[in-house]
Amino acid sequence: MNKLKPALLGGLIVGILSAIPILNYCCCIWGIGGGVLAGYLYIKSSPVPVKVGEGAVIGLLSGIIGAVLYFIIGVPIAYFISGANLEQTLRGAGVQLPAGLSGLAIFVVSGLVGGAVLFVLSIIGGLISVPIFEKRKDVPPPPLPPQDFAGGPGL
Repeated sequence: MNKLKPALLGGLIVGILSAIPILNYCCCIWGIGGGVLAGYLYIKSSPVPVKVGEGAVIGLLSGIIGAVLYFIIGVPIAYFISGANLEQTLRGAGVQLPAGLSGLAIFVVSGLVGGAVLFVLSIIGGLISVPIFEKRKDVPPPPLPPQDFAGGPGL
């Protein structure tokens, strides 16, 4: 079963919705929701029951995609919206940035931290999707036919 398509859709939810400034206050919801969505789509299309470990892998993949999208889209948006004002605000509050550290560096670090948080939340979403959506029971494999070590009939 291909895990890429559900992971891409879940990652899009994680990355894009978390990068939109008005919606990023709910980034925890988007991280978990993207992992749950990816897990749900994978379970729905899987011909066999999905195990929790597979849900974690789906969450991991959607988390990687979502974190990368969040960093690529969210950091530039955040910097252009409030980046120039950040340094002035910090100076006005009496906070001195270390030499060589600019407002852009702060946004890059915060983007990396935010991406890591979304990554972990997506894994959690993938993990919890399996007990929620996987209702099929593990079917044991059929028993092996009996072995006749005496050579069988005709010998």
